Amino acid sequence: MDQQSFIALLNEDLESEYRSIVQYTQHTATIKGPEYQSIIEELGAHLHQELAHATTLAGQIAFLGGVPSVSVPEIPSVPDGAAALQLDLDLEEAQLQRYRERVSQAIELGLPDVAEALRPLLQQTQDHVMDLQGALGK
Repeated sequence: MDQQSFIALLNEDLESEYRSIVQYTQHTATIKGPEYQSIIEELGAHLHQELAHATTLAGQIAFLGGVPSVSVPEIPSVPDGAAALQLDLDLEEAQLQRYRERVSQAIELGLPDVAEALRPLLQQTQDHVMDLQGALGK
């Protein structure tokens, strides 16, 4: 893999974070019911972290000589709270796998500073997965 291919993958990650921001914004506003109250508050915290993730990714892309994407992937609409949380979990699990790959790729490309910048995203995404699994009883 070359640096341009790596930048393209980081831009895909950035687009996924944009999706997370929009998705969490909608879900925190639309998920209703006392059984979801604690996770709704947690989703609000996730939302702020997703914005920080997008900012970090954009900064790393620019640092590597790329141009951060402005594309937002299509966001599915779901009918109820449990389905929305499952959609969030699926997205976070995919992001977790991507960040694991991205940290390894950065190291392989001789970009340890980029790998270090991505590690907090990996850890926070793992925390998001655990929060959502708990909310869904998994």
